[in-house]
Amino acid sequence: MKRAINKSVGRFGGFTILELMIVIAIIGLIVSIALPNFLRTRTNARIQICIENLSQIESAKQMWGLEHGKADGDVPVQSDLVGTASYLKKMPDCPAGGTYNFQAIGVSATCNMTGHNL
Repeated sequence: MKRAINKSVGRFGGFTILELMIVIAIIGLIVSIALPNFLRTRTNARIQICIENLSQIESAKQMWGLEHGKADGDVPVQSDLVGTASYLKKMPDCPAGGTYNFQAIGVSATCNMTGHNL
């Protein structure tokens, strides 16, 4: 006895358009939840790095003031603090593109970006 082999002609084992649309919708939902959190985390990391840089500038200012007998109100210039033989090897960069202002001794260094302060 011969058995008949049942072959389905024209039927392939792919995904239907509905299944693909559901998967794409789920991926879109996950991305819409994750992306704002990622951007917020990145912004917070930039602020933290800027605050660390301001702290380093402030420490360099204090050491410069002590070693050179400066008083509150004396303002260092960049060449006093930054250089290969100075307190900072290179000028720190704000990761958000801001610029640093050293300020006088006794006043904290600042960054011109909002939220970047000691």
